[in-house]
Amino acid sequence: MKTIVLNGFGGTENFKLEEINIPEFGDNEVLVRIKATAFNPIDHQMRRGERERELMIGNILGIEFSGIVEKTGAAVNDFKEGDEVFGCSIEKGSNGTYAEYIAISSSELIHKPANISLEEAASLPIASMTAWLCVNRMGWKSGESVFINGAAGGVGRFLLVLFMRNHPDAHVVVVAGNPESISVLKSLGLPEERIIDYHTPDLDKVLLSANGGRFYDHVVDLVGSTISETTAKILAINGNYLDVTLHGTQNTREILFDKAATVMNIAAYAEIQDNGVLNSIAELIGSQQITVPEIRIIGPISVETVSEAHQLMEKNQTNGKKLVMTM
Repeated sequence: MKTIVLNGFGGTENFKLEEINIPEFGDNEVLVRIKATAFNPIDHQMRRGERERELMIGNILGIEFSGIVEKTGAAVNDFKEGDEVFGCSIEKGSNGTYAEYIAISSSELIHKPANISLEEAASLPIASMTAWLCVNRMGWKSGESVFINGAAGGVGRFLLVLFMRNHPDAHVVVVAGNPESISVLKSLGLPEERIIDYHTPDLDKVLLSANGGRFYDHVVDLVGSTISETTAKILAINGNYLDVTLHGTQNTREILFDKAATVMNIAAYAEIQDNGVLNSIAELIGSQQITVPEIRIIGPISVETVSEAHQLMEKNQTNGKKLVMTM
């Protein structure tokens, strides 16, 4: 089978196309012919040898995929040959969805809803799980305010879809940096006055003004970096700060400590093995209660496709769309 392997930490020049054997599968596993794989920031963080490399097993990156069941182990009862499925291979670390086949535990597979494509299904696991965790751990109560940093991204869009479905009257304020992002956020139900251009001078003051001059009860940070200092400043004393990035600054952490904030670390890969959440999301999609955020198909399996996807993610040029490679 074709695979894209990583032959060393560093740049995308370390990716190579290789032919290897189709993997063996055990009694509790399913052999899936992968039809699409989605790219995730974890991928390029692994490639560069950052702390996410600790999740790696082997040299085939990629954790999100969809495909068709080829064969099942003797103890598998929930899936059969020909089933369309999607899932996340985090149990095997980085092994390995930049490939034509994967052998994976049946507990990590979900039946694909009939009303979405395989490409859309591949984009779901990490983004939807992260969004679900944010909504459920936030503990929002009626009358409370929410600020989301990075709402126009893949996770942010899913977060808005889920949150607005459950709490349509919530006071939610977000930031965006270009007309396309603003248009997307408006299409998800946010009024324009609650979408603030993050290039605005005195951004923290503008964000507080958008909340009636009050500090926010909940802040979700999907971006990190120096803008996280602004998101920390606008949080209320004893407020909830949901950190999805681990890329805030030391100053951010000091501000949150001084505010006696409850910091919730959201790491979907820590909980992805509980497929109950993904089953619930699949049911919501299948019953058309929520929709899948827009994706972008980069191309077929190749070193060029993988390299382009990594470069777009690193340069923050995905325009909020989940990037997908086909097989």
